[in-house]
Amino acid sequence: MLSVPLPFLAGLVFAVVAHQSLKGVDAAGPRHIFLAFILLYALQGMIVGLRFGYGIDALAPIQPVTAAIMPPLAFLAFRSLAGARLKRQILHAAAPLTVALSVAFLRGFVDLLLLAIFFGYGVALYRLTLVGDAAAAEASLQRVRPVLRVARLTAGLMLFFALSDGALAVYTAFYGHAAVPAAVGLMNIVAIVAVLAYFLIPETRAGPLGEPRNPPSGADQALLASIEAALEENALYKDENLSLARLARRAGLPPREVSAVINRATGFNLSQFVNNRRVAEVCRLLEETRKPLTEIMFEAGFSTKSNFNREFRRVTGVSPSHYRAGARKQQVADPKAKT
Repeated sequence: MLSVPLPFLAGLVFAVVAHQSLKGVDAAGPRHIFLAFILLYALQGMIVGLRFGYGIDALAPIQPVTAAIMPPLAFLAFRSLAGARLKRQILHAAAPLTVALSVAFLRGFVDLLLLAIFFGYGVALYRLTLVGDAAAAEASLQRVRPVLRVARLTAGLMLFFALSDGALAVYTAFYGHAAVPAAVGLMNIVAIVAVLAYFLIPETRAGPLGEPRNPPSGADQALLASIEAALEENALYKDENLSLARLARRAGLPPREVSAVINRATGFNLSQFVNNRRVAEVCRLLEETRKPLTEIMFEAGFSTKSNFNREFRRVTGVSPSHYRAGARKQQVADPKAKT
């Protein structure tokens, strides 16, 4: 049966993840793990092409083993983005090692093992994304949501392939292999649609969260003060590649705690919190200088005009040009106002 194996499709999604998310990742650890995946993806593609395209069946025992490496490596790649030190990485080698032993001695269990590996790591990867911004602490703030979105997409594809492949195995055990080509084709179509939807459907963005649910405690106020001080040190907020991990290291706090404190004490998420400070700087520059809006945008730390305009309007309720016009009118009306 000529079909695209499950790891190959998962690898395609991961290749997109690596290309998109690493643009805003400064830490060497995540880059190295994503690079390892890209190399494995290339190797897997070569194996698939040689086996199915050129009939080199000698590669059949290798393909399940390389496939079994992909889910653990995918999980480790995203886990490394959390800014936490990866512990006991060697334990993840159990997945491909078990598959290799099954290929050698118990070939009938290979499909079952791959199903378990894809399902288990799919669940683990999805659970990793539930901690919010801290799950992508090493990514720049503007890349956090895309990284988390692709992580959830990848986890969903892993679970879908695990369940659909398991259902297909049960079906063939009772009714034979006649419908397998059509079923595999349908699975591939679903995967392609999911990937295209990721690229074509705009991501939903969190709106302003407003005031915190409860008044911040004294401990949270103290931690927030240290976070704000770290953000102001050397104008860190102006760095367009600022990440949660960098801010946390500067504040001397764990990334997850920084994100949680900001949310509890201010009611904003991390990106909104930092952009609030950037918008304040933009307002100052609009009032005190005649610099072009584009220059002010970059100077304050914004990297795209769309994000700049959206965040400025969220904070002030007006566009940057209207804000500047209003500031000039006030200066004319009040000669003592800043110029």
